[in-house]
Amino acid sequence: MAAQSDGGTGKTGVICGFAQLYDGDAEEPLDSAAIHICQCCRSSACYWGCRSACLGSLGGSQPAGGLGVRETHCPPQERLWLDCLWIILALLVFFWDVGTDLCLAADYYSRQNYLWFGLTLFFVLVPSVLVQILSFRWFVQDYTGGGLGVVEGLTKRGAAGLGTVYPGRDRVRLASIWLWQAIIHVLQLGQVWRYIRTLYLGVQSRRQREHQRRWYWAMMFEYADVNMLRLLETFLESAPQLVLQLCIMIQENRAETLQCVSSLASLLSLAWVLASYHKLLRDSRDDQRSMSYRGALLHLFWRLFTISSRVLALALFASLFHLYFGIFVVVHWCAMAFWVVHGGTDFCMSKWEEVLFNMVVGIVYIFCWFNVKEGRTRYRMVAYYSVVLAENTVLTGLWYAYRDPAATDSYALPALCGVYLSFAGGVLVMLIYYGFLHPAHGQLHPSPATSCCAQLLWGLPLPPSAPPSAPPTPAHMTKAETEEALADTCLPVFQVRPVGPSQRPDGPLIKIDMPRKRYPAWDAHYVDRRLRRTINILQYITPAAVGIRYRDGPLLYELLQYESSL
Repeated sequence: MAAQSDGGTGKTGVICGFAQLYDGDAEEPLDSAAIHICQCCRSSACYWGCRSACLGSLGGSQPAGGLGVRETHCPPQERLWLDCLWIILALLVFFWDVGTDLCLAADYYSRQNYLWFGLTLFFVLVPSVLVQILSFRWFVQDYTGGGLGVVEGLTKRGAAGLGTVYPGRDRVRLASIWLWQAIIHVLQLGQVWRYIRTLYLGVQSRRQREHQRRWYWAMMFEYADVNMLRLLETFLESAPQLVLQLCIMIQENRAETLQCVSSLASLLSLAWVLASYHKLLRDSRDDQRSMSYRGALLHLFWRLFTISSRVLALALFASLFHLYFGIFVVVHWCAMAFWVVHGGTDFCMSKWEEVLFNMVVGIVYIFCWFNVKEGRTRYRMVAYYSVVLAENTVLTGLWYAYRDPAATDSYALPALCGVYLSFAGGVLVMLIYYGFLHPAHGQLHPSPATSCCAQLLWGLPLPPSAPPSAPPTPAHMTKAETEEALADTCLPVFQVRPVGPSQRPDGPLIKIDMPRKRYPAWDAHYVDRRLRRTINILQYITPAAVGIRYRDGPLLYELLQYESSL
C-alpha cells in the first residue's frame, strides 16, 4: 500500500510498500495508544530498559511510598568485554573451520586422493560462493536506492540530510566503497568483514555520546545479517563436510590428525552458530527475554552432543550404503520440509523466500532441531527427537549387521556407544537448559496488569492508562539513586545506557500496516531491506527518535524511543 507523509513544508513524500510514515511535526496528533507507556514508572521513555529492569519486580512487592513503582533488583549488566569476546570467538571458529578444510583438501591432493580432494573442496567453495553472492546482494540493496519511496519531503532537513546518507555525491568515495566490497566478496571474506564491522559498531554504540542510536541499530542490523549468513553456510558446508570426513575415516579404517581437527572444527562451528543465532534473535526482539551467556554456553553443549550423535550415525551408514544414504537424506529432507511448511512459518517477506527458507530448514532438520514456530515446543521436540532416535537406531543397526567384522571390530562398540551416549548427553543438557537457564524460565509470576513488563511478557493488552510523563521518584530513593537505578538496567548485547526520559516521540512514526511477526521469526524491520533502509535514512535526516508501530489487533508492540533504548 502507499501512504503519504506531511513534512510541514508543503511537500509530499510518497512511501511505496506496506509501511506508512508520519512526521512527528504533522498536524495529526499521536493518540495515547501509539505510545508504549510504562505502567511501572509512568513514562514512555524506558521502553527497552524497563523491559529488563522490571523483570525482577514482577515477583516483588510494592513499596509503601512508591506510587506504584516497584523496587527492582536486576542481575548485573553483562560487560562489554563479553560481547566483544563472543564475536571474536565466532570469528576464530569461522577461520578454524574453513582453514582446516582447505588444509585437508591440500593434503588429499598431495597424496593423490583426487576424489576426496574434489569433494572436500566442493563443500568449501560452493557454499561460500553462494553466501558471498547473497551477502553482496544485501549490500547492493542496502547501499543503493530503493527504500520505501522518496523521503525528501518528510522534514525540512530532508534535502540537506540526504546528502549525508547517499554518498553518490562523492564519486571517489562511492567508487572506493564499491571496489572494497567487491574485493572482499571476491576473496570470500564477506562474513569476516561483517563480523569486524559488527564489533566496531558495537563498541562505538557504547562509547559515542552523539548519535548513539544510529550506531546501535547499525550494529544490530549488521549482526543479524552475519548470523543469517553463517547459519546458511554452516549447514551447507560444515555439516556435509563433517559427514564426509567421518565417512572417509571409517572407510579407510584410520583417522589422520588433520581429519580429526577438521571434523572438530566443523562440529564446533555448527553448535556455535546455532547458539549465537538464537541468542541474537532473542536480543533483537523486545517481546522476548534475552539469553544470558551461561544459557548460550549450555545451548552450545546441547547442540554439540546431539549433532555429534546424529553425524556419527549418518557417517557409519554412509560408509557402507552410499546410494541408500543419498536416498535416506532426500526422503528425510522432504519429510522435514513438508512438516515445516505444514506448520506455517512466517520468517520472510515474500512467498518464494519463505519456500526457500523452508527448504533450508529442512536441511537443518537432517542434523538437529531448529524451532521455527511460536508456542510450546515440548511436543514438537519430543516428536522430532523420537524420530531421530529411531533413525539413528536403524542406521547404526544396518551398519553393524553388514559391516566387515575383521576391519571394524576395533571401533564398532565404541562407535555405537558414542551414538547413544552423545544423544543422551545432549538431551540431558537440553533439559538442564530449559529447566534452569532458558530465558523464559524464572521464579517470576505475572502480577496484576499494573506492570508493563507483565503485559508485554504474558501477552496481556496494553491500555494507555496515563499520558507519557517523567517517572516519579520513590520516596525511599534520592534523585541520584533513581538515575543510577534506571541506568543499571540489564540490556541486550552492546546495549548502551538509556538517556533521560522524553515526553513524546518528536520524530517520524513508521506505521507498518501488517501484524508483527511472531517469535521465533525476525521482526519485519530486520528482514525487509527496504524498511531497514528507510529507518536508516530517517535516523540521518531527523535528530529526533524514529518510532515503529505494527498493526497487531488489540496488542500494540511498539519500538519507540530509540534514544532511550540505546
